[in-house]
Amino acid sequence: MLPLGSPPRSLCLLRLSAIGDTCHVVPLVRSLQRAWPETKITWIVGKIEARLMGLLEGVEFITVDKRDGLRALPALRRALANRRFDVLLHLQLSLRASLIAALVRAPIKLGFDRARARELQWLFTNAQIAARTREHVLDSFFGFAEALGVYERELRWDLKLPPEALEYATRVIPDSRPTLVISPCSSHVERNWSARRYAEVADYAVSEHGMRVVLVGGRTALERDIGAEITRLTTQPVRNQIGQDTLPQLLALLARARALLSPDSGPAHMATMVGTPVLGLWAATRVARTGPYCSRQWCIDAYERAARSYRQGRTPDELPWTEKIEEPGVMNLIEVQEVTARLDELLGSGATGGNA
Repeated sequence: MLPLGSPPRSLCLLRLSAIGDTCHVVPLVRSLQRAWPETKITWIVGKIEARLMGLLEGVEFITVDKRDGLRALPALRRALANRRFDVLLHLQLSLRASLIAALVRAPIKLGFDRARARELQWLFTNAQIAARTREHVLDSFFGFAEALGVYERELRWDLKLPPEALEYATRVIPDSRPTLVISPCSSHVERNWSARRYAEVADYAVSEHGMRVVLVGGRTALERDIGAEITRLTTQPVRNQIGQDTLPQLLALLARARALLSPDSGPAHMATMVGTPVLGLWAATRVARTGPYCSRQWCIDAYERAARSYRQGRTPDELPWTEKIEEPGVMNLIEVQEVTARLDELLGSGATGGNA
């Protein structure tokens, strides 16, 4: 059955969320498009993620509102009733996604190898990618292309930004003064650093490097509260844009920034898409598995400290690859001085962001 002897006429990708993981899918799409330019690609994606991934040219999108839960299935069944694809790439390890995969008509349903096919994914596929261990999420997605016979990788994230997003970014970052964007929040609360520590880094960036500092984030009460607290604690001017942009506008803004400071969250991977270095704050999760793909050298990696502190002195090698250490206080293992030193190193390295 695999690898394919000829390009498929149609191919369906199933990856609903989250923002960061959908960012990791884009190089897979570009690799397939380069190898098979005539293949029609359809992507079943979450409604929120589609606001960003919809900028990806040459792809049809079918959106699912994840807030509807199982109530979304009847409408999706109707949308897929008269559709048939040559291949389904089942890229998501969740039972909800597998129930959607069951609605997709395709003779080949490709999923993860049995060891990685958690939440019973293996029951909903009839082909598996090669078994591998301890690899980055993005690399695991390339395993799907390789299973189909596409081995040349396109590490490319060229989404076409709309004019209004570019105009927004130019209003916020109007000139070549180096800008540090801070996205302080993850949807996983225990991955978040303290507002006081972000404020200290912001003050350092302004006073020591003459940088502009911009805060970004979503519209939740938590994000607004943390943004307000950072602004209150800083002694240097910062611009608080939390809750004031769309995903395309945020992507355009990141493209003009010198660097992004962020925990393990979607904006870290959005910055990667536009070539902006990421000062990543990683303690609850592994940089090697979920870090910003092109900026892992700029991340503060406190996962080993977290394992020793919260997992009875064990080392990362003794923990499952997917183990999260989302414990209260875990992010306090990252010190302000580590981040400012990494900022110094980045700014002196020649690594460039959009407006450098």
